[in-house]
Formats: sequence, structure tokens, C-alpha cells
Amino acid sequence: MEHLSQIASRLPEYGLDAMLITSAPGERYALGFHGEGLVLVTREGAHYSTDGRYIEAARAQVQGADVVLATSARGHLALAEEFIRARGLSRVGFESGYLTVDSLRRYEEKLPCALVPAQKLLDGLRASKDGEELACMLTAQSITDQVFQDMLDFLRPGVTEREAAAHLVYRLLCRGGERVSFDPIVAAGPNGSKPHAVPGDTVIRPGMFVTMDFGCVWGGYCSDMTRTVAVGEPTGEMRRVYDVVLEAQRAGIAAARAGVPGRDVDAAARGVIEQAGYGEFFTHSFGHSLGLEIHESPNASSSNPDPLPAGAVISAEPGIYLPGRFGVRIEDVLILDEEGCQDITRSPKELIVL
Repeated sequence: MEHLSQIASRLPEYGLDAMLITSAPGERYALGFHGEGLVLVTREGAHYSTDGRYIEAARAQVQGADVVLATSARGHLALAEEFIRARGLSRVGFESGYLTVDSLRRYEEKLPCALVPAQKLLDGLRASKDGEELACMLTAQSITDQVFQDMLDFLRPGVTEREAAAHLVYRLLCRGGERVSFDPIVAAGPNGSKPHAVPGDTVIRPGMFVTMDFGCVWGGYCSDMTRTVAVGEPTGEMRRVYDVVLEAQRAGIAAARAGVPGRDVDAAARGVIEQAGYGEFFTHSFGHSLGLEIHESPNASSSNPDPLPAGAVISAEPGIYLPGRFGVRIEDVLILDEEGCQDITRSPKELIVL
């Protein structure tokens, strides 16, 4: 990953002498390392300060930046002030999407420069994944696919949502995930009508749909997938709703490519659901970007008129949610290019009846 040089190359476009990076995902993106530190990227080089918990690992792993130890006597801001003064930096961008108002005020008091909101600089770079980033995401997705197969052996009548969610976390870690990319969703029966249901003590019973939304982190990068399965024979209406969601997902995937506005991808899937008479029950967007975070920009949503860039990784997750009855969501992850997209989720999507 050559992200430091990529950040440096964008500084002139934003009229900046340097970029200040303080968030965990920003630090990981810039350095390929996270140690709760502070990064300053200039056109000539980079400065990274971290404390004694991480300094040894940082000096061994970080390349392309001077690594400096932050202490109680000379903290991150004192070190940043020295760096800025020594190089005469006057305009420094910061992550306006992450920095709190209180932190910004503290930085403005301590640093001898103008701090300029520049979230778009990093967002624009992070929107397109490079080969190393994609390799991490492919590994994370492979782990997630394997765990879905594990769950097919685990789910049965009598298991609670909470037990299924705990097993998901356990299997994701056993299969090699560094951690979960978000708290997993397991929603049984009527709870499936809540897109972000919290697993509870609802017992899975014959005739229920069970929706599982889960993922893991590998190499710092996230995976994400959703599958809805039937435990016992579903009704005819349940099968019809499932088929509509699957058709909508396939329509959205067919429309997904670099250069297409996010809202057009969303519209391709939404149109299928609306034509089937369930439009009011599809209550979120078709998809979101993911990478170092589970939700990034840009999105395949009705509110996004901008073309999606090549190398973007987005979810494909239409759903239908019938309040108090059941819900269906099917989610894959796509890598976009000018010719179309690569679906990196390998788990079957046709309705599975356990």
C-alpha cells in the first residue's frame, strides 16, 4: 500500500501543506498500522507519533514515516507543533468527519497553522480499493462464507437468536477473523421485519425465517453478508417475498459498475420490489461501501447522484420487511470496475430450507 504518497499527491489539489490524520481508520489507511497515534503527511514526508504501548511495533512495521515516541512530557500535540514549525506548514487539512468540536478547538490552540476541513481528500482515496486492500477483503469474505456453512449446521428449532449470534462470533474468530466487523444480527420470525434487530431470547421455531447479517475483519478490512433461511417449510407468501428480494438483488448487481450513479443502481433493485407491490417495505438503500469501516462512502442509494468509482466495494442488500410478520434480506459484496462488478460472496442465495 502506497497510501502516504497518494495522500501527499492530493495536497496541492486542496491547497494544503499537510494532512493531519487522527482517526483510527485514517491512521490505518495511511500507515497500514493502528496504534492510537497522530499522523502528519506533507508533500516531502510524514510524521507519526504513538505512545509506549505501540512504539516498538510501529518502528518495526511503519514505512515511509518518521516514528516518534509520545510521552507525558512531550505529547502528540507538542510533537506535531514542533514538526509544523520546523517545516513552516501554514495550511493543514484535518479529518472533519471524525474530529470533535472540542478536539478541534484544542488543536487550533496548540498548532501554529490554519486547520482546514479536508475529509473529502481521504474519502476520495479510500473509495477506490487497491490490490492489497482487495486481497484483505477477499480473505475476510471467504471466512464469512465458511461461517455461513457452519451456521447451517447449527440452526435448528429451539435455538435462540442470542445463542445463534454468539455462535456466529465464535465461528468467525475460529475461522481466522481478527474480530467481528459489527455486532451480528440474528432475527427470527417477526423480528425479521426490523432491519437492524438486536438478537434476543426469541426461540427459533418451525416455519420461521431467520435473517443473519454478519462479517469479520481481516488485515484491518471488513466483510459483510446477509442470508435469510427458512427453518421448516415456509408459506407461499414467504417464498414469494424471498423470490422478489432475490430478483431485486440480481437486478441491482446487473446495474452495478464504475461510472454509474449510486442512485441508478439503487433504482434498478427498487423498481423490481415496487413492481411486485412491496415498495413501501424496502426501507433502506441498496448498498453501502465498506473497507476499513463497515460503512463508508460512496453509497448505492437513492440520494447519491455521483458516479461510483472503479475499485469501489459496495454491498448489495435489498430487503422486504413486513411489520410484525417476517422480513427477507440478501446481501453480497461487489467490487466495481468499468465493465461491471465482481461478486465476491460465494454462499448460495437460493432459498435454503433447514
